[in-house]
Amino acid sequence: MKISVVTVSRNAAGTIEETLRSVRSQNYPQVEHIVVDGGSDDGTVEIIERYRDRIAGFVSEPDRGIYDAMNKGIAMASGEVVGTLNADDVYADETVLSQVAQVFSDPDVDACYADLLYVDPQNPGKIVRYWRSCEYRPGLFEKGWMPAHPTFFVRRDMYAKWGGYDPGFPRQADFELTMRFLAIHRLRSVYVPRVWVLMHTGGVSNRSLAGILKGNIEAYRACKKNRLRVNVLFIPRKLLSRVPQFFARPATTHGYASRS
Repeated sequence: MKISVVTVSRNAAGTIEETLRSVRSQNYPQVEHIVVDGGSDDGTVEIIERYRDRIAGFVSEPDRGIYDAMNKGIAMASGEVVGTLNADDVYADETVLSQVAQVFSDPDVDACYADLLYVDPQNPGKIVRYWRSCEYRPGLFEKGWMPAHPTFFVRRDMYAKWGGYDPGFPRQADFELTMRFLAIHRLRSVYVPRVWVLMHTGGVSNRSLAGILKGNIEAYRACKKNRLRVNVLFIPRKLLSRVPQFFARPATTHGYASRS
């Protein structure tokens, strides 16, 4: 079974090499790496070119944002299973995609996801936030829950059947898509209680208070679009649900990839 990993980038010269190495280091043999760059001009493309022997598909051109780029990458993918790994993320260790393949060896599974660590970009050994997920059950999205998107893997034919990322949600299309797949179309999912991805803090949706507010308003709109029953308490409930993640820590950090 081939697994496609889609990486999107835009002026990520400081981090993308680590991402490329992370995918390259996976011990699962059937990996297709697709890289979609948004027309970088900071040396990102030159770094990607050094790894072209292990990159199955690559394009560098202007796009309409991160989720437009992800849709391009999914359209390029040929694997039975597709996941995304952004240009400042890495897999926690070399076994992650083997774990994904093991989950999808069950033909009844449509999607899977796991846990994620946010780390300090200036001190990669410092855990800032532990996104510990759980098995999906109806009603979770109405409380602001979502699976950690970089750990979310889906059978490719689900994108063909139910659509890709909605560009109308430039900050929260991942929330909208995972909601649509799990809550609306009821994909059969599996939660794996292990850390699969390490991510730098400071992404588009969480780098400022204004960005956080805009993202949460988009999440509310995504619920309304998909006819979930939410009210004005949705946003504060979603914000408060993240607070424990800043205090929780995984039982062990053994095996997690270095961010230095």
